[in-house]
Amino acid sequence: MTNPDQPTDQPIRASVCMATYNGSKFIDEQLISILDQLGPQDEVIIVDDASSDDTVAQIRKFTDGRIRLIEAGANKGYVKSFEQAAQASRGSAIFLSDQDDVWVDGRLEVMLDALGSAAVVASNFDVLGGGPRPDIPRLRSADSTRHMANIFGVMVGYRAYYGCGMAFRREVLSSFAPIPPYLRESHDLWLAILGNTSGSIRHLDGSTLLRRLHEDNATPRGWRSLRVILVARVVLVKLMFEARKRLRASA
Repeated sequence: MTNPDQPTDQPIRASVCMATYNGSKFIDEQLISILDQLGPQDEVIIVDDASSDDTVAQIRKFTDGRIRLIEAGANKGYVKSFEQAAQASRGSAIFLSDQDDVWVDGRLEVMLDALGSAAVVASNFDVLGGGPRPDIPRLRSADSTRHMANIFGVMVGYRAYYGCGMAFRREVLSSFAPIPPYLRESHDLWLAILGNTSGSIRHLDGSTLLRRLHEDNATPRGWRSLRVILVARVVLVKLMFEARKRLRASA
């Protein structure tokens, strides 16, 4: 494991950015599935959000120099943790990864290939151990260029953009981060809005990871109250305007 501030002269191909919090039960299996696919020119950036269990101890058991661990002094939420991990990354491609999933063999190369033609890539997932997926349609590659329809799908809630199945080119980072301060969840929808607003996003038909569904998932599994849904839609509208502003500024 490397020091977070350790400089490197070697170009980094892919940075896997992970936010951890009390994930000691699952972190080993996930890290193994990731490290098995990475090359020597790749890295894993982990921001631990002040876990109260032994998550950090489990991570430190890995002696792999491609892992960079950043320990937060206080809990600030997974959105800020992902933001910090992305900003600390050095790779040409930035992958988002949850702490409790398992990567499917070949995920890295498939998504790197997709990033050759689009700034943002979003893939599907299957459920670890089998079982039904959440009641939301799978992404289809045929919809990749239907940008307005995709944004409408985000607003309505039927476009299955999950951060754990997404990656983006480094050029997107200046628009992605800092994440708008009013966004406390759904950083993945922010990334999807950026990709669709810029007209450069690609959907993959296949599943590139196995998602572990359990009671502690950050993404809710059931229906939310009408008030919460309406507040979330207001936030999404604000994100649409913010995306246009940032993309114009970076053009």
